[in-house]
Amino acid sequence: MPSNSDTHLKSIGYILWIFGFTGSHRFYYGKPVSGTIYFFTLGLCGIGWLIDLFLIPGMALAADQKYCAGYLDYTVAWVLLTFLGFLGIHRMYMGKWLSGLLYLLTGGIFGFGYLYDFWTLNTQVSEING
Repeated sequence: MPSNSDTHLKSIGYILWIFGFTGSHRFYYGKPVSGTIYFFTLGLCGIGWLIDLFLIPGMALAADQKYCAGYLDYTVAWVLLTFLGFLGIHRMYMGKWLSGLLYLLTGGIFGFGYLYDFWTLNTQVSEING
């Protein structure tokens, strides 16, 4: 089994940081509460967003230590969730075919499942990898 190193890439974090006022980079690094706060406050009115430019290396290290590497790649799961989450493609990637098809037919269970997965995707992938 692979080690816990590089489960969450800094390069992806910086790409998501560009859209950081939505909290996307914070969700990616396993910080759903602050990600939600950023989403509703536009990155704490842009101030928190700018500060995060310098905090991303630390967030990447913390995520690498917290989440288990393995068969599923976190980056692939996050890209699929971000861009195709309403279609359930990320769930199919994780082997959750039934819920993936349900997401496909219901638009990510009317959007609520999509939001739920932003909160829990890291844990879901880590459990499968563990």
